[in-house]
Amino acid sequence: MGNPDLSPGARSVGPILLNRRAATRPTVTGVERWTGEIIPRLHALAPERYQIVQPRPRLRRRGRAQAWEQVLLPAMAARRRAAVVFSPANLAPLAWPRNVLVVHDAAVLRERRAYSSGYRAWHRLVGLTAARRALHVITVSEFSRRELIALAGLAPERLTVVPGGVSPAFAPQPEAEITRVRTRHGLNDRPYVLTLATEDRRKNLASLGQCALALRERGIELVRAGDVRPYFAGDPSARAIRSLGYVADRDLPALYAGAQAFVLPSRYEGFGLTCLEAMATGTPVVAAQRAALPETCGDAALLVDPDDQAAVARAVTAVATEDALRRRLIEAGRRRAARFTWDRAAAATHGLLLSVAGN
Repeated sequence: MGNPDLSPGARSVGPILLNRRAATRPTVTGVERWTGEIIPRLHALAPERYQIVQPRPRLRRRGRAQAWEQVLLPAMAARRRAAVVFSPANLAPLAWPRNVLVVHDAAVLRERRAYSSGYRAWHRLVGLTAARRALHVITVSEFSRRELIALAGLAPERLTVVPGGVSPAFAPQPEAEITRVRTRHGLNDRPYVLTLATEDRRKNLASLGQCALALRERGIELVRAGDVRPYFAGDPSARAIRSLGYVADRDLPALYAGAQAFVLPSRYEGFGLTCLEAMATGTPVVAAQRAALPETCGDAALLVDPDDQAAVARAVTAVATEDALRRRLIEAGRRRAARFTWDRAAAATHGLLLSVAGN
C-alpha cells in the first residue's frame, strides 16, 4: 500500500481529527469553552466521519500538551490517513499540511503589552505560521476577520466567520441556586456587580476604579471572577477590585444571575462571549464600545468608552440601580443571546470541514 498524498490540495476520504487539547485544561476561558462545546457537537453530527483526539493525562500540562500537538498529533494524523485536523484553539500542528483552525482574534499582535514575551513568540511562530499555511481558518467575528487580514496577512477567501454560542446552562436561575452560590463565594452581605475576566492589561480593569467607589456609596460591591495565567501581563489596578478567583463552571450561571449588572470594560475582545452568557441569565450588561463588543452585543448592552472612568461608573451605576433601564436591557439581552447557539456554530463548522475535506 502506497503512502497517502498529504499535499494541501489533495482530496482525502480519511477521518477528520478533532483536536481537543484545549478542553483538557483544568480551568476554562473563552478558547476552552469553544473547544469543549464545539467538538462533541461536531462528533455527534457525523460520528463515522470524526475522531476526537487529545493528549493523555500525563501530557496535559501546558508545555507537554503543546509538544503533543506539534509532535505526536501529526504522527497520529499520518497513521490514520486523516483528511483534515481541526484545531479550535489558535494553534495547529505545523508538521501536518491539512489543517483547519480557529483563530479567535489578533490580540497577540494588537495588544502586545498584555502577554509575556514567550507567549507572543510562540503564537507568532506557531499560531500565525499555522494560520497562514492552513487550508482554511475560522474566526469568531467580523471584527476579528478584519484584524486577521490586516495584521496577520491572512487571505480573505480562506477566512470564515463562525460566531460562538451560549450553552443552555446559562439561563435564569432558581433563587435557591443563586443563594447557594452567593453563600459559597461570600456574596450574601450586599448586592454586587460582576466582571468576569482574566487579570491582564487588555481587559482594562483599571477603568473600574471610579466605578467600584460609586457602587460602594450605594451599598453595592464590584467583584471579579477569573483565572490568572502566567503568560498574561498582569494589571496591578485589578487588585483594587475584590477577586473571587477562578469560579468553576457549575457556579457561573448563578453567579451571573445573582448580579445586579455585568460589566466588561475590555479594550480588545475578538467576540465577548461572557456578555452573551450574562444576558442569557437575565443580567443587564455594560460593555466597552471597542473591538468586537458592539458587534456581539448589538443594542442589548449599554456601550461605553472604556477609557473614560467617569462614564464607565455612570453607566454601571445606572444599569445596577435604575429599574426601567434594567428591564429594557434584560429583555433585549435575552433576545440577543438566543441568537447565538453552539448547535448553529457546530453546523456551520461541520459544513466547512466537509467542504475542505472534499466530501
